[in-house]
Amino acid sequence: MAKILFTGGGTAGHVTPNVALINRLHAELPDAEIHYAGSINGIEKDIIAKLPFVEYHAIHSGKLRRYFSLENVKDAFRVLKGMGDARKLVKKLKPDVLFSKGGYVSVPVVRACGKRKIPVLSHESDITPGLANKMSARYATNVCTTFPDTVDKIPKNKGIHTGTPIRRELFAGDADKARAELGFDSKPVILVMGGSIGAASINTAVRDNLKALTARFNIIHLCGKGKLSEEPAHVADPSYRQFEFVSDPLPDYLALAELIISRAGANAIHEFLALKKPMLLIPLPLSASRGDQILNAESFRKRGFAAVLEEEKITPESFVSAVNDLYDGRETYIDAMAHADSIDGTAKICEMIKSYLK
Repeated sequence: MAKILFTGGGTAGHVTPNVALINRLHAELPDAEIHYAGSINGIEKDIIAKLPFVEYHAIHSGKLRRYFSLENVKDAFRVLKGMGDARKLVKKLKPDVLFSKGGYVSVPVVRACGKRKIPVLSHESDITPGLANKMSARYATNVCTTFPDTVDKIPKNKGIHTGTPIRRELFAGDADKARAELGFDSKPVILVMGGSIGAASINTAVRDNLKALTARFNIIHLCGKGKLSEEPAHVADPSYRQFEFVSDPLPDYLALAELIISRAGANAIHEFLALKKPMLLIPLPLSASRGDQILNAESFRKRGFAAVLEEEKITPESFVSAVNDLYDGRETYIDAMAHADSIDGTAKICEMIKSYLK
């Protein structure tokens, strides 16, 4: 019986592409065993728990920091423990192939499979490879990439441009259902997303300018865990609905939204691209990242898919103006996105995975 192992975690962006692949493979190969190696308490555990046909295996993991921190000492032991967990798991399962979406938890799993000569396919979302994927590349058979520019940055000619896996359910949203459930009037809708953990700067920009924004728009605000506003004016505004995080209603909210305000994580913005949603991207600044989101956002800006506002340049005037300009020019963005190539890599990657099955 075919046996497929997936890994990846830390953020939703390291999990949802796996979900897209898993659902397609399960539909095409219902008898195949599908396993998932993730962290003990990470977001991936909750997401994968919704797939009853996937067996989840928890392993220890630690963050791989590029800077000095006393936490590195503790995490060094967690990483070593994770390597032991991964070796035992891979020895027990003997999978035909591993697909890794990255994140710190993936490194020991990729290493364990590589050491046992099990084919490893990994996926790099951003234009430049992240630390986890750099560490895993030596064990990978091939590295799939979201951006064509990334292929040349993968060593030993292992890079293959595939696009990114995109969840089919995102295309099945019901806009009328969402508008009715949210109680919105006929104004256009903005969906605000700060990533799975939220984004304080985006939250602040939206709430500080709520009166100006809701004069023209309804707003769905996914603000992150523990980041709901309790301000009476925010709670009572009929044009503003806030949630920490949503799962099942997301396709409906995406269908309803005419604009999206977001960070610039590669998986998320390619989902917006596939749905042809004009977007205002506010990438993580260099002070809080390695700069990958800045490159992602600039790539989308150059291709006419998105407007970009640097976090450091957010003011009440610049933020509201950027949102209004995006809405006024939305048809230009939609037209550019309609001519984009190689967005959805789900089918291509699934075929690559199936080629290794016995």
